[in-house]
Amino acid sequence: MKKFKRLYIEITNMCNLNCSFCPKTARPPELMSTDLFERIISEVKEHSEYLFFHVMGEPLMHPDIGRFLDICGENGCKVNLTTNGMLLGEARDKLLSKPALKKINFSMNIFDGNTPDVIVDEYLDNIFKFTELMRSRDDFITCFRFWNNENKDNVTLAQEGWDSGKNEYVTRKIEEFYKASFSVEHTTVSEKWSKVSDNVYLQHATWFDWPDMRTPDLDDKGFCLGLRQHVAILVDGTVVPCCLDREGDVKLGNIKERAFLDIVHSTRARRIYNGFSKRIIIEPLCKKCSYRRRFD
Repeated sequence: MKKFKRLYIEITNMCNLNCSFCPKTARPPELMSTDLFERIISEVKEHSEYLFFHVMGEPLMHPDIGRFLDICGENGCKVNLTTNGMLLGEARDKLLSKPALKKINFSMNIFDGNTPDVIVDEYLDNIFKFTELMRSRDDFITCFRFWNNENKDNVTLAQEGWDSGKNEYVTRKIEEFYKASFSVEHTTVSEKWSKVSDNVYLQHATWFDWPDMRTPDLDDKGFCLGLRQHVAILVDGTVVPCCLDREGDVKLGNIKERAFLDIVHSTRARRIYNGFSKRIIIEPLCKKCSYRRRFD
């Protein structure tokens, strides 16, 4: 009875933005059907601590996200969302009063590649209003995710109010709204998590390059938590060992054709898992991944 800490379900691979952090996918744009989602939940509900509604794509683009959260609630599943937040106003009523929704990560990488199309103050105000509606719930967490620390001082933006840099401006607005008891601006990547207020956090991390089959191998030795702590299911039902496999290069099987447990215990999955146990990288895509070096 394998249990994962995180299981990623890509409910759509489409996105409404073009952030420089995200390389997109060459797969056809798709929305997961309710039938497939229900099938997935019926098979994985006993095998993951948390469900995440993404690999690629913006989850708030899915018109049935409210129903998906209801299905998760009916099956005792806990859900974390990672979103760029631009569609929060339209999706707000689909998210409120959903007990399955435990956490939302707002990606502050939205400001890399989209400014000045993103109106910063209006965007942040929409998030702040939503979080205030949710703060009556003791079990709900809001996280502002800055996964761009290495680049934060290297971009000059012409938009008014950004003179000191985009990360600094956004963190100052967060600090002011939540009346933080410390200087949010002075948090660093070494302080990965910073509590701003009750159930409101900042998360810091550095840039990383997504693995790509077109790039050279980095090495064939190392370790990863794929198939140990996490696994992912793409929008068409394909199971892959990692949330960074944006093209489905490491196909373990499809949940439309095989049971989830059979897939994660398949010969290919066991070879990957046992290889990592011996610090041997089996799959070509994994040999090109720099993110796994964080686990070394």
